Amino acid sequence: MNESIDVFSIKNKVVVITGAGRGIGRTFAVNMAKLSAYVYCFDINFPTKIPYTLSNNLFHVKCDLTNTKKFGMECKKIFSSHKKIDVLINNLGMTATGKPDKVYSGKDWDQTLKINLTASFNCSETVIKFMKKQKSGSIINITSINAELGFPNNPAYIASKGGLKMLGKSLARDWGKYGIRVNNLGPGYFKTLMNKKSWENPRTRKARTVRTMLGRWGEIDELVGPCIFLASDASQYITGQDIYVDGGWTANGLS
Repeated sequence: MNESIDVFSIKNKVVVITGAGRGIGRTFAVNMAKLSAYVYCFDINFPTKIPYTLSNNLFHVKCDLTNTKKFGMECKKIFSSHKKIDVLINNLGMTATGKPDKVYSGKDWDQTLKINLTASFNCSETVIKFMKKQKSGSIINITSINAELGFPNNPAYIASKGGLKMLGKSLARDWGKYGIRVNNLGPGYFKTLMNKKSWENPRTRKARTVRTMLGRWGEIDELVGPCIFLASDASQYITGQDIYVDGGWTANGLS
């Protein structure tokens, strides 16, 4: 390998991120744009007070990501402009927690699976059509430790993340012959809006803290490095894998 080449560079890579209006998706977008990638942030809404003016290579695309036709049209524009789409980050997600000892809502089940799993499948299939033409690409699914472990009162979220994990492996198998890599990046407990209630409850916060080997919750910026690794050529022989960024939660035997 040529030592002068920075294999971790994502400069000039074209990156599509779903659910990039806030939280983890927003953090990926801003940091990848700082590293000179062309970043397209897809979301149905964008808060007004976010640092999306840091560069001229970061773009908003307002889109209902359950509308596959609309998403496809926007991706076609991106491909026409850059002649490539290097990276898709399937970050779109929601959660709908049920109540203890109550039957889980069928409506919440359908909505969660539609957003967390079906939309990611459709987005992947759409972008794969372009990656297939260029015979390269990296798809990164944002899964969760919920893809591996049973957590209470949230069967839809756990099922959707487990499904997304296996979808990634299936797509990796089908499209590897075209140079398309598909990997899963699974966060543990991070200080995000989705986890706000758990963080603000001292008892819940402590219970989650002690399950990690590092004895703390994750900072959202700590997801950026693993994501850039999977987006870059440094991971060009890695596909169908799960990387958990969880402070050691999933490997922990006894607290």
